[in-house]
Amino acid sequence: MDWVFLYALDALPSNERPIAEACISACAECRNELEKLRPIVASFVSWPTDLLRPSPSLWNRLAHRIAEDTGSEMVVTDLPRQTNTQAWQEAAPGISYKLISKDTERSRVSMLVRLAPGTHYPPHRHADLEELHLLYGELMVNDKKLYPGDYLKALPQTVDHQVWSETGCTCLLMTSTNDLLV
Repeated sequence: MDWVFLYALDALPSNERPIAEACISACAECRNELEKLRPIVASFVSWPTDLLRPSPSLWNRLAHRIAEDTGSEMVVTDLPRQTNTQAWQEAAPGISYKLISKDTERSRVSMLVRLAPGTHYPPHRHADLEELHLLYGELMVNDKKLYPGDYLKALPQTVDHQVWSETGCTCLLMTSTNDLLV
């Protein structure tokens, strides 16, 4: 059942995922094992990791693709070291962020945001367009549940009445610095 663990971690090769999904849907024991693993995998979100560093498998696939595209021999080196050393900062209990970029002229920021399990973000009105890409965990925004890989766009002057994460989550957030708490 090691493949169930790899499936839960989203670490199976793409060609093996359909087989795993068929087995999981047909096997109660596999589904039970997957459900036991979900909270454990979700807890990884609180680990301090460099979220933007490619995984070793992605790094190798990139090296292979570049070699194919250029017709040269594949060269695999050590993964690049983290260059952004800015620390995570606590915005409120259970909410931390890591600033990626700031555009003061347009009052915009891009940042990684973490919500600890059970954390609520206060209701707020968007001063400008907000874009959110969920990287890890699950996030509820109003009545919509987001999963890793989901994208959410909020238009100016819209209000998020309920934002919370039961599991904890990490997202990439591009938003205005002029949003207002309501």
